[in-house]
Amino acid sequence: MAKPVEQLDAVIIRFAGDSGDGMQLTGDRFTSETALVGNDLATFPDFPAEIRAPAGSLPGVSGFQVHFADHDILTPGDRPDVLVAMNPAALRTNLKDLPKGGTLIVNLDAFSERNLQKAGYTASPLEDGSLADYNVVQVPLTSMTVASVKGIDVTPREAERSKNFFALGLMSWLYGRPVESTIDFIERKFGKLPAIAQANTAAFKAGYAFGETSEEFAVQYEVRPARLSPGVYRQITGNQALSLGLVAASVQSGLDLFLGAYPITPASSILEELAGYKHFGVRTFQAEDEIAAVGAALGASFGGALGVSTSAGPGVVLKSETVGLAVALELPLLILDIQRAGPSTGMPTKPEQADLLMVLFGRNSESPVPVVAASSPGNCFDTAIEAARIALKYRTPVYLLSDAYLANGAEPWLIPSVDSLPQIGPTFLTEPPEDGQFLPYARDPETLARPWAIPGTPGLEHRIGGLEKQDQTGNVSYDPDNHDLMVRLRAQKVAGIAQDIPELEVDDPDGDAELLVLGWGGTYGPIAAGVRRVRRAGRKVAHAHLHYLNPFPRNTGEVLRRYERVLIPEMNLGQLLKLVRAEFLVDAVGFNRVRGVPLKAAEIEEAIEAML
Repeated sequence: MAKPVEQLDAVIIRFAGDSGDGMQLTGDRFTSETALVGNDLATFPDFPAEIRAPAGSLPGVSGFQVHFADHDILTPGDRPDVLVAMNPAALRTNLKDLPKGGTLIVNLDAFSERNLQKAGYTASPLEDGSLADYNVVQVPLTSMTVASVKGIDVTPREAERSKNFFALGLMSWLYGRPVESTIDFIERKFGKLPAIAQANTAAFKAGYAFGETSEEFAVQYEVRPARLSPGVYRQITGNQALSLGLVAASVQSGLDLFLGAYPITPASSILEELAGYKHFGVRTFQAEDEIAAVGAALGASFGGALGVSTSAGPGVVLKSETVGLAVALELPLLILDIQRAGPSTGMPTKPEQADLLMVLFGRNSESPVPVVAASSPGNCFDTAIEAARIALKYRTPVYLLSDAYLANGAEPWLIPSVDSLPQIGPTFLTEPPEDGQFLPYARDPETLARPWAIPGTPGLEHRIGGLEKQDQTGNVSYDPDNHDLMVRLRAQKVAGIAQDIPELEVDDPDGDAELLVLGWGGTYGPIAAGVRRVRRAGRKVAHAHLHYLNPFPRNTGEVLRRYERVLIPEMNLGQLLKLVRAEFLVDAVGFNRVRGVPLKAAEIEEAIEAML
């Protein structure tokens, strides 16, 4: 008999297991199924830094959280409604996040004495009463998986490794996800290994059938499609969106895209993604180190391409000298910093947003550069195009800030029409002046940008280098007055960009809030969700989010002084807070967490309530 179906408006599921249990693949497939249903969704993959941590150990736990709903959502959720724990270590590291009354699905077969010891348990939590506050469902996942693939020509180890698809099948039934897309995915992914494909398919179907027939699950759940703006959507991560944005900027500017990169978590997938766009004239160069990568990108810009270099905090430190060179040369260059927890190597797979002061001031002398920051996975596309526009128009290096949370998280993305994308022509100088005297450091009266001439163009030969340039001619100059002039010109050029970017928008429905919550970067979702919660309680609060951090939007000071109190939540110890206090003399208050995980909407809600 068909089981009754219960309607839910939103669900948060977390898959957790050993780093070899395929939790990222499981979560990604469940997300793809959910996208096909039409729910709004947000994800947070969380994996260990070690390539292969010891099996069953606490540091080796890998997790994937997906939040899906029948309405607009902003975050992957604060706490899961359902935790799928594949072993004791996964249970121990994630149970603290599961609220009382939540559903806990555990792989009973993994709770052996040895695995319990590895996780630090002295007794099995399945037997000592410590899980009495949860709805616990014990499923012999491993043994049922092995039984489901019996007769298929796979090894015992290969049979056991299919258990993630059993778990996926169970959850797909429980929440009414479509199965055809996952079966097609298995056939494509393992097409060259037909026995493995057959085993994974069998395990997936067995998990689905277990949900249908088991008395452990009395009802099935349905989350109806969300009402989204009409159009064609795709599931996208932040790094995928950055890659597509760079390709779009290349097409819209008519310039070849050159990426110089050294593999570093969490930026490496941009290099991998762009390597697949050679048919768009994209050239990718995996350099021997961070310095070579950015040097090659700057050289590509000198040669007339759109030069880009990607990295994370530790690599951006090494790029700073070349960025200073780009400031002196006044050439376009994009540096994408996908921030992670530090300092030094830090926690490579965990998000943070503590590189703001470094990209603003982490170079010698007076060397200002524009800084922009993405606010969501989908927004990474638009931010990449905008960063390229600024770099090309103003002949300057530009920092684009993302973070590990945005890079790996996914959401539905409305694919824009090509006609809606801005034209960002490079405006090369192609002919020498009538008097034959090319002045490589002459200034555009509007932007203060110098001419951009491709090397080898007859009559436009010029020298470049890191020594101070003479105004207009670009010759080496040690004259004090000229140096003062050039320093001021470069600063004025960057400051002038404030006239070419949108004003800061404020979400203040009634216009009479006393408190403004100001954010930047990947904190947008948690802040907006926290503000929504406070407003539902009848409180009045305004919200503004910065995408431009240097220069600030021209009305930023006016916005800040409009409110009696300003709260600035950040995943650092108060970097934007310092800038706001120094620049605008506003006594703002910080809410700061540096835990290697995204801020939670509940935390923002509590901070707002405390200030109100």
